[in-house]
Amino acid sequence: MVHYTTVATCTLNQWALDFEGNYQRIRESILQAKALNARLRIGPELEIPGYGCYDHFLERDTVQHSWEVLGRLLEDRSLDGILIDTGMPVLHRNARYNCRVIILNGKIVLIRPKLYLANDGNYREMRWFVGWTRLAQTEDFVLPLFIGRITGQRSVMFGDALISTWDTCVGIELCEELFTPESPHIAMSLDGAEIIVNSSGSHHELRKLKRRVDLITEATLKCGGVYLYANQKGCDGDRLYYDGAAMILANGVVLAMSSQFSIADVEVQVATIDLGSVRAFRAARTSRSMQAARATPYPRAKAEFALAVELGDFDNSVRPTDPIAVRYHTPSEEINQGPACWLWDYLRRSGQGGFFLPLSGGLDSCSTALIVHSMCRQVTEACLQGDEQVLKDVRRCVGAGADYVPESAQELAGHLFYTCYMGTENSSTETQQRARHLAQTIGSYHVDLRMDSVVAAIVALFVLVTARTPQYEVRGGSSAENLALQNIQARLRMLLSYLFAALLPWARGRQKSLLVLGSANVDEALRGYFTKYDCSSADLNPIGSISKSDLRKYVAFSRDAMDLPVLDEFLSAMPSAELVPHSESYAQSDEVEMGMSYAELSEFGRLRKVDGCGPYSMVTQLLHIWGDQLTPREIAQKVRRFFFFYAINRHKMTTITPAYHAETYSPDDNRFDMRPFLYNSSWTWQFQAIDALIERIESAKDH
Repeated sequence: MVHYTTVATCTLNQWALDFEGNYQRIRESILQAKALNARLRIGPELEIPGYGCYDHFLERDTVQHSWEVLGRLLEDRSLDGILIDTGMPVLHRNARYNCRVIILNGKIVLIRPKLYLANDGNYREMRWFVGWTRLAQTEDFVLPLFIGRITGQRSVMFGDALISTWDTCVGIELCEELFTPESPHIAMSLDGAEIIVNSSGSHHELRKLKRRVDLITEATLKCGGVYLYANQKGCDGDRLYYDGAAMILANGVVLAMSSQFSIADVEVQVATIDLGSVRAFRAARTSRSMQAARATPYPRAKAEFALAVELGDFDNSVRPTDPIAVRYHTPSEEINQGPACWLWDYLRRSGQGGFFLPLSGGLDSCSTALIVHSMCRQVTEACLQGDEQVLKDVRRCVGAGADYVPESAQELAGHLFYTCYMGTENSSTETQQRARHLAQTIGSYHVDLRMDSVVAAIVALFVLVTARTPQYEVRGGSSAENLALQNIQARLRMLLSYLFAALLPWARGRQKSLLVLGSANVDEALRGYFTKYDCSSADLNPIGSISKSDLRKYVAFSRDAMDLPVLDEFLSAMPSAELVPHSESYAQSDEVEMGMSYAELSEFGRLRKVDGCGPYSMVTQLLHIWGDQLTPREIAQKVRRFFFFYAINRHKMTTITPAYHAETYSPDDNRFDMRPFLYNSSWTWQFQAIDALIERIESAKDH
């Protein structure tokens, strides 16, 4: 028998605590789903208050306002005729749960609390919520009085249940539950759930999307059935970018997927599936039927509604959705799009007038500038396509009238993007020219300045007070003098950045100030190879969780994809801070000063964070990875050097600029990588264990 059903999944650019805006985006997605003939619509996790409320979830107002938004959805008769799955926090018996609320025609069908909470990496759900531990069990939930007056209900079902419509059965899985070994969709599908819905708040990491798709594909391939995955997208108030990619799968194939990166606020994806194909797929597998026969029964919440079209109402013009091939972005494409969308969300929601970037002529600040250029390209394209929300945001940011439409990314950058080369006597003509050429190419409002007089004034004050004149090491000074003189330049650049960010727009007759962008990469942050409160101190850093090797590939990608031949100059240049005098025989090199390469730093970072290695276990791992290139003693020396500098510089991570989260080994101390910032940098016990290991290895070779 043919049972066609059309279902919808959404990606919404929600904003923490923006209840009015969140409501409007939810409502718009439902109306779009209805217009596409969908009978079921799901949205992102905690979409009513926004996923990133964090400790605001502990406030009673957040729960109260979530109920108020739900009440407006329940009252709206234009939203009838579709089964709606939305998300919000709910207090039940004085415990707070992360819940899905299923509504239909102005009534609540079920409140389903999350079972397994995400509590690793960037996630801290157990700080705010408790998981529902009574599997396949429900209780009565007494509704707030004003909600009861809207729905005509006094209480509703609360707990782990399936939704039974007139013609099928729907199971609910929330985000993290998909990633657990005993995912709920298995038991639900064995008990007859033909459609599984998953509402998620999953953030972007480089190379992560394929894991997500593989898990859902495997789930529907083993269990059969339809799987709807919804996700938030955009920056909802912090370092994370939620990367959309809402999808619909059936019986192991992908039928629909929304964009992973987009500046559109609402995206709705629909697919039409023959539920008869689900039943045939499952019934053909005897082993599955044997397990289904002894499955644990779930409580059923009744939805007086049909999701599918009966055979008697068959419409030959309606056909099942064909499978699609999933295209995965390369890491360079991800860097080009994700941080750019994150910056746009931050800019338009902060109310500022654009970005200010110290453009050094090096690869890192070049990468940041390219990301802003990518943002301008995406925004301009959306404006030219008539996106009213983007046009409204652009006009507000640049202070333009109601008829303004940017003609090109370069023209928009002239309004929103300010760059500045801050040179000293230690800077080269080459870096100055590279910065100027790049600014001209991407259209930023560029300023060239020399800050030697400001540096000299600071040094003169010290000389006046102490009667001692510090010198660079290449001129006979000590390492302390050398470091202090470098840090003066670096920290003055931070001071000047904020001065120019505040007043450059004013100098052009404009009203708003600018957000300052930083350009320290994840490898330098891990080792601490930057000056505290220098140009790494900014309002935002779009590359702070991206490795140097990935940034180099990204610049090469941008050269070709965006037709920017000027980038060849950056790719061929040696990374250098240019903070000490250089000569024909000496030029400052980042990798030489660090005592390790950027590739080695990436390896250290992954072993430390992803593989959970301390100094000793890192040596044991690297003996296999680097053993054909380095001796055991050389490997041990590199690890000791890394952990020494990691320890003495970890304090810098307490003040690091908020950075776009992209890499699994990010050392961000705010939430992702929580560690001490005062270490015993001698690592006495650990290093002694390494020494003993190396002696045993060398002794064994001698024999």
